Amino acid sequence: MKTCLFGGTFDPPHLGHLILAQTIFEAEKFDKIVFIPAHKPPHKKENGYSPVNDRKKMVKIAIQENPNFVMSELEISRGGTSYSLDTIIEYKKEAKIKSKDLYFLIGSDTLKTFHSWSKPNQILKECQLIVAIRPGFRPSDINTDILSKIQFANVPRIEISSSQIRERWKEGKTIRYMVTQQVWEYINDNKLYN
Repeated sequence: MKTCLFGGTFDPPHLGHLILAQTIFEAEKFDKIVFIPAHKPPHKKENGYSPVNDRKKMVKIAIQENPNFVMSELEISRGGTSYSLDTIIEYKKEAKIKSKDLYFLIGSDTLKTFHSWSKPNQILKECQLIVAIRPGFRPSDINTDILSKIQFANVPRIEISSSQIRERWKEGKTIRYMVTQQVWEYINDNKLYN
């Protein structure tokens, strides 16, 4: 089963995440996209993100109407800092999936710092890295060793970020058309970004 793991903080999950996942799903003919909310992202400050249960619930709400999307609580159940390599290895064991059938999705902006991740070469051995190209990306910025082992995917340019959404919410501006209506309601009902 050809599977793509899509990890992130998802604070909140927005339409950009969903459009990216659907585009990749169709272009690469995946059997499913697995959203994996991070328990504790290694690259973010403690308390710099919403509680994990809120983020998990928002992901569930955001993907509930798409049968091609599922959510894994693997990183949440494991606890601690969420390292991609641990997640990939654990998911492979759980799903009994081979490296050639498991893909890990990141953005080209993230690829620039991929060399600084925990054991990046091991990640490249355990799965196929698929990179969504974002505006301003130049392959010349990336180590040729890494470039030769990844696959690129062209995706629509969508200028939405979770931090922008949180900021707009705090300023009392609308986030309509940036998140699903149900996610908007969850944020509002739980006073997440007040």
